[in-house]
Amino acid sequence: MTPRRPTHPSPLSSRSTLTAAVVATIALVACGSDDTPDAAPDAPAPADSTETANPGVVRVAATDYAFGGLPDRIDAGTSIELVNASDVEVHELVAIRLPDDEERTIDELVRLPPDELGALFPFVETVIVAPPGAPGFVAEGDGSLTVPGRYALLCMIPIGADPDAYLAAAADAEGGPPDVDGGPPHIAKGMFAEIVVE
Repeated sequence: MTPRRPTHPSPLSSRSTLTAAVVATIALVACGSDDTPDAAPDAPAPADSTETANPGVVRVAATDYAFGGLPDRIDAGTSIELVNASDVEVHELVAIRLPDDEERTIDELVRLPPDELGALFPFVETVIVAPPGAPGFVAEGDGSLTVPGRYALLCMIPIGADPDAYLAAAADAEGGPPDVDGGPPHIAKGMFAEIVVE
């Protein structure tokens, strides 16, 4: 089955909706478990994870539950290609620029209460979704990070969500959070990172 690509409204309207979705899914993490999110595992990236045919492109490998091949710093305007190395889970890379005066690490930020975390994430620069075993497609933005600063990179897809059901629900959600069965979001298993755009 060919995955249905989610359609999204204008970036301004979907950003506020995505902020609400981030708050809602963080609330699910807080309600669903007394544990703090696990640290991201040290999953090795595939050997070609950072090799691309195009300069100015970084290839990131999504695994269950980490981003592999992600450098600490990239130049402004660099495009990100997401490749899903999982054969089970659908993954996404949500890139959210952090405020200039924010000094806490991403590990600290994902442990904040939902309302505090949501207040820090008003600007999504890009969202890339990748079905199991497939390259990703851009669902918001153009796949590049253009504004210098620190970024939080998150996967907010529910653990165990059926990939076909998720992609269909995302296409029908009109920019809102897809309504699918599953557990807490992948950030609860450590699927988050930070990157600096220079």
